[in-house]
Amino acid sequence: MLKPVDSGPQPPERPIGELVHELIEDGKAYARAEVGLVKAIATAKGKALALPAALFAIAFILALAAVTALAVGVVLALAKFIGPLAAGFVGMLIFLAMAGGLGSYGVQRLKRDL
Repeated sequence: MLKPVDSGPQPPERPIGELVHELIEDGKAYARAEVGLVKAIATAKGKALALPAALFAIAFILALAAVTALAVGVVLALAKFIGPLAAGFVGMLIFLAMAGGLGSYGVQRLKRDL
């Protein structure tokens, strides 16, 4: 007949309160490590996005300058035919209509996609 294997002396059982306290401390340490990891990831992504964001801002400013130059060109071209004040008004109406159309299209897309 087989004999049970003697595994040696058993470690003393620890009280439940001590085990719960250790579990809570381990949970706190894990949560702190997770928060640290999230902060490190956010910092790295923020640093990686800084230069592209600055480049996009500069590109946007240059695009605004280009649209302004186009508007001035339209007004100057119209000024030869209808006078400077009327040309400014007509140029404003042209670009206002374009902005309104783009805005309306954006609202329609937003309503459709949501």
